[in-house]
Amino acid sequence: MGQPGVRIVTDSSCDLPPELCDELGVSVVPLSIRFGDQEFIDRVELTSDQFWTKLASSSALPETAAPSVGAFEECFRGLADGGAAGIVCINLSSRMSATMQSAQVAAKALDGLCPIEVIDSQSASMGTGSLVLHAARRAREGADLDTIVREVDDHSDRARLFFTVDTLEYLRKGGRIGGAQALLGSMLSIKPVITVKDGVVEGAGKVRTRSKALRFLVDKIKESPVEQLSVVHSNASDLDEFLAMLDPIVPTKDIVVGTVGPVVGVHTGPGMIGVTWFAA
Repeated sequence: MGQPGVRIVTDSSCDLPPELCDELGVSVVPLSIRFGDQEFIDRVELTSDQFWTKLASSSALPETAAPSVGAFEECFRGLADGGAAGIVCINLSSRMSATMQSAQVAAKALDGLCPIEVIDSQSASMGTGSLVLHAARRAREGADLDTIVREVDDHSDRARLFFTVDTLEYLRKGGRIGGAQALLGSMLSIKPVITVKDGVVEGAGKVRTRSKALRFLVDKIKESPVEQLSVVHSNASDLDEFLAMLDPIVPTKDIVVGTVGPVVGVHTGPGMIGVTWFAA
């Protein structure tokens, strides 16, 4: 491995496959999920599968909580003690969660320990995860801190994230409906397509059927040359069908597929399929 170089940190809302984070040496600081008076640390005390089972049987919508400042401090300190030349921390949109704020306070508290750059992904789920992936790959290639930060900023400007949900009910209940509010009126008769723009949820379109919603996503991808296409889903039964639709654009073997974890799943509900990429 050589020198540790720059290390990459994110939070558990990124929905990156854990084995990919392990392979690339990405440190993941977990959020927590509360079902009533029971609190679980995301992906540590509650797996994605366990979450979906609990959600199906829960009468009330669970709540999510940002990591503590201390959790980020512990992560940053551990990486610095391990010889990190710098740390780049990429987080869930600050307009959706206090996670960014915790990371920023932690970085400030450790000022002088080693260079720490905290970046707002202005996105969520694999939208954040894709930026983390790029940063981690560049860190592994030996890129320095300033280069990685500059490239993440550039990629963030070109990032696209679209997803379709079976119902807007979870986004509405969780208070994350944002600009997609306008879609609520015809909620029962449509399959909404949602995007994240400037860090908030917005409506991107509404179609009558699930198959048309998936076709909408494919057509969006075709609008410009695509760099680093990823797919994310929450127990979607038609995932393979969707990947087959994408195969002529980007071979399935080149697509990173992530599973929606509890943090994002609370707001999307089951059956969500999303795509994220960088417009070239």
